[in-house]
Amino acid sequence: MLVKYYAPWCGHCKALAPVWDELGAAVSNINDLVIAKFDATVNEVDGISIRGYPTLKFYPKDNKAGIEYDGDRDLEAFKNWLNKHSTAYQKAHATHDEL
Repeated sequence: MLVKYYAPWCGHCKALAPVWDELGAAVSNINDLVIAKFDATVNEVDGISIRGYPTLKFYPKDNKAGIEYDGDRDLEAFKNWLNKHSTAYQKAHATHDEL
């Protein structure tokens, strides 16, 4: 799961919103990969410290602490990052490449 912790009033979050939606659509066929958004101004989670908005974290199945995403914020950068860090994304694209 790749999560965007955001604040509705944040300009950077608003700018990222369309790209985030595109990313969600691009991976919608991958059952084991979720692109989520979490309004951190009305929800809290123990153990997660949000220092700035948006905060992007990837949670592989075997890592509840998560991995901070700090790459570029365009669609291709997200896809490339997922290809390096998400086994679900890798498997889905290996299958498509083999066809």
